[in-house]
Amino acid sequence: MDRFLTTIDRIGGVNLLPLAVALVAFFLIGVPSSWVTLTVAGLAMGMMIFLMASGLSLVFGLMDVLNFGHSAFVSFGAFVAASVLGWLAGWLGAESVVLNIAAIFLAFLAAIVFGLAAGWFFEAVIIKPVYHDHLRQILITVGALIVAEQMILAVWGGTPINVPRPNFLTGAVLLGDVAIEKYRVFAFLLGLVVYLALKFTLSRTRIGLLIRAGVENREMVEALGFRIDRLFVAVFMLGSALAALGGAMWAGYETLITPALGAEMMIVVFIVVIIGGLGSIEGTLLGAIMVGLVANYVGFLAPKLALASNMILMMAILLWRPNGLRPAVK
Repeated sequence: MDRFLTTIDRIGGVNLLPLAVALVAFFLIGVPSSWVTLTVAGLAMGMMIFLMASGLSLVFGLMDVLNFGHSAFVSFGAFVAASVLGWLAGWLGAESVVLNIAAIFLAFLAAIVFGLAAGWFFEAVIIKPVYHDHLRQILITVGALIVAEQMILAVWGGTPINVPRPNFLTGAVLLGDVAIEKYRVFAFLLGLVVYLALKFTLSRTRIGLLIRAGVENREMVEALGFRIDRLFVAVFMLGSALAALGGAMWAGYETLITPALGAEMMIVVFIVVIIGGLGSIEGTLLGAIMVGLVANYVGFLAPKLALASNMILMMAILLWRPNGLRPAVK
């Protein structure tokens, strides 16, 4: 494994790692149609995980906050979106694509708005008193996650909830003997759009410049008359909204959700942020795609190792690159 990773690093850097993993899996699987199906599923899963993890990466990288309650936003986003989709079931099953799109847009919008509001409350009430104290951050955010799970139980109950999909995203597209689910293509495209928007905002806009400058030298930026605290609150709200959107997407992907969703995804989200490199959006995307691909390939080739595949991947990456694949440069 070490020799394989070193060779990849020498040839073209870590950006080629997903391609290398896909090529190795192609020869191991041996059936092109199965490989294509697994690869598309892995890319879609990776993009949805990226949506959930990108907010945590932003908050840690730009604000130095360890938020173990981040997955609560994932759960709430999933349940809020599921409720809206349930109310608009008539639109989802309609033949009109316009009504289908309107239903899923409203569901995602409700999840995002809830994430923004919950992020503002979470930052003001829970995070603000423990800035620059990682130990207290961990303790208080884990407690907040437990409270959030109990709130979900109180509102939605403990029974698993079915999440309907819009009519135009049900079924699959046949390309020869390969069947590709429409929802997976949609998830991949949405995740790609979000990544490009984040990348552009942080690197090419005035707001992104102010945020990065505030991380480097807060006192200097405040001396110029800018309110860095407000920018950081906006970053936290954005991270929460992205997590809620990721939860909404994951709910449609799984089609059956439980209150334990957030706790289950918390481990995966932290693995992605760690192997990608703390505070790096590019690293988070790379780590999420790696997790998605490896989980699907290993689940097909060695089902008994499927649950351990993420941990094995993290250990291999950290032994090779202790700071992650693409850590943020400060």
